[in-house]
Amino acid sequence: MKITDLRCAVIGKHPIVRITTDEGIHGLGEVEFTKGYIKPWVLHFREALIGENPTDVERVMLKIRQRGSFKPYGAAVSAIEHALWDIAGKAANVPTYKLLGGKVRDKVRCYNGNMRRKRTGDRPEDYAADVKWMAELPENFFMVKQGISFHSNMKDTVEDFHYGVRQTRSGYHGAMDQGVISEHGFNHMLDCVIAMKEVLGDKVSLALDCGPGWMLPDAIKFARAVEKYNITWLEDMLTGDYVPWVNPQAYRELTLSTSTPIHTGEQIYLRHNFKELIETQAVRIIGPDPADVGGIAELKWVAEHAYMHSILMAPHGTANGLLGLGALINVCATLPANYIAFEYPTASDPWWHDIILGLPTGRIVNNSMIDLLPGPGLGLEIDAKAAKRYLKEEDAGFFD
Repeated sequence: MKITDLRCAVIGKHPIVRITTDEGIHGLGEVEFTKGYIKPWVLHFREALIGENPTDVERVMLKIRQRGSFKPYGAAVSAIEHALWDIAGKAANVPTYKLLGGKVRDKVRCYNGNMRRKRTGDRPEDYAADVKWMAELPENFFMVKQGISFHSNMKDTVEDFHYGVRQTRSGYHGAMDQGVISEHGFNHMLDCVIAMKEVLGDKVSLALDCGPGWMLPDAIKFARAVEKYNITWLEDMLTGDYVPWVNPQAYRELTLSTSTPIHTGEQIYLRHNFKELIETQAVRIIGPDPADVGGIAELKWVAEHAYMHSILMAPHGTANGLLGLGALINVCATLPANYIAFEYPTASDPWWHDIILGLPTGRIVNNSMIDLLPGPGLGLEIDAKAAKRYLKEEDAGFFD
């Protein structure tokens, strides 16, 4: 089998990768909906892939893996890798998880960081109402994740929240505010946490997406202040979303200062960049994204290494779409006992459910659990006829 073409089209908001072969089997991969600009970077790899055997996934990846980088530029390599595994599974007529070592669980657990509505404001009562709504969804998630501090609007809406340079309403996904948090801002965050925990109690767990942007002293002080509320984790306080470095030493000091679990990793590309973070036990939980880290095999390698160092795994996935959901289900079925749950991605537009084939009928998530997809490959397809109405003229031949 040989690759005959690599194509990429932005369908709705998502760049979709389609690899075709001389045996009529194709593979699909999906990029986060926040990265429509990645399409040319995907197509940059076309000449390197044509003629290769897509079922030799690692051999193909050796040609392109070194050309990716931290989020967002690992996305192109990652989506291509997903499409290769999709082909490999289809060629073997088995779910892709069978090729990753086989499943260790029959259902995979997920949490809600993405099924949300527009919050009414940034006051404690607004946060309380928001998590109450999230907790009462019929999916019955065991945990919800809420954005606060630099990972929320409160940095703009709460007066004198911090003393740093402000990228107020920049409109640019990934623009970073950073600075020392005022006492007023600190107390506001703490009041919001208390309000959310009063609503959730111990029936639904609460994780907090915090940044990046914190200074280390503020991060230590806040992590200690919320210890008694049993927060599942504090995510991306020092580095994180779109930050192209890791900073394990500072994370280790933060982790050792508190019993509140510290989490990071969604922006990190390749296992090599998790090495020091894991081996120095700089965090308690890592959260690589299979659509940014270099692919699903890369995520599995990171998870296994973390397992050997007693570090927990909770993969990121909020904007990965429904094809990205297929990738998450397959890889998380194979992960070791340090696996907690992955962040459930939803469709960026309602019509995605009309063009994706292979999802369970009815509700996908029940009591936080998702059944494994039967395959073959990653288990999901795009209905080409239904999807063509969402193609731009320049991508008219995408499904041919």
